[in-house]
Amino acid sequence: MKSYVEKCITFAEYLKLIDDLLAEGKTTGENQSETMFNYGKLNRQRMKRLEKTIELNESLKDAARKNNRKMIWLIITEGWCGDAAQNIPIIEKIAAENPNIETGYVLRDEHLELMDKYLTNGARSIPKLIALDAETFEEIGVWGPRPQAAMDYFFEMKHQGLEKPQMMENMQRWYLQDDEQSLQAEFETLLKQWAEKKESAAVR
Repeated sequence: MKSYVEKCITFAEYLKLIDDLLAEGKTTGENQSETMFNYGKLNRQRMKRLEKTIELNESLKDAARKNNRKMIWLIITEGWCGDAAQNIPIIEKIAAENPNIETGYVLRDEHLELMDKYLTNGARSIPKLIALDAETFEEIGVWGPRPQAAMDYFFEMKHQGLEKPQMMENMQRWYLQDDEQSLQAEFETLLKQWAEKKESAAVR
C-alpha cells in the first residue's frame, strides 16, 4: 500500500485535474465519450454545491476530533462518477476535522490492480476508501462505494431490471432525500471502530 500512498494526489490536486480536463472537453479515465464528459461536468457541479452547503453533524465532528490514530484514507475514484461526487466532499469535511486524518486519491482506471482487490460484488465500483495506519500502512478498514442504505436500494433496482440511466437518476434522488445523513452516521461508527482497533492492538 505504501507505493500507492506515495503516488496518490491530494484533494486539491484531484479537483484541479478534473477542472483542467473539463476545460479541454475531457474527463478522467479511458472513456472520453460525450456522455462521460457530461457526467464529469454534472458531477463537478454537484461537488461544488455539496462543498458549500453540507454541514457535518455535531456528533460526527466530535467522533472525528477524538480520533487519536494517524490514518491515511486512500480513495479510489474517477471524475465522472456520481457516487464519488456525492460522497467525497463529505469525506473531505470529516477528514478536515482532525490533522491525524490525511486523504489521498488515485484514479481507478490507472490502478486497476489495486481496484481489483476491492471489488463490490465482482464490480469495479467507486469510490472506494481504504483506511490505512499512517505509520505501518496496514489496512484498518474499507468503505464504499456508497452508504449501505444506498447499496440496498441500488441492488433492489438492479433486481427489478431497471435500465442504467433510470437507476442513476433514482440514485441521485435518493442522495437528495437522504441529505448525506446515512454517510455521516456510517463514518461516525467507522471512526470509533478504526480507533478501537489501535487500542486493542496496543493492549495485546
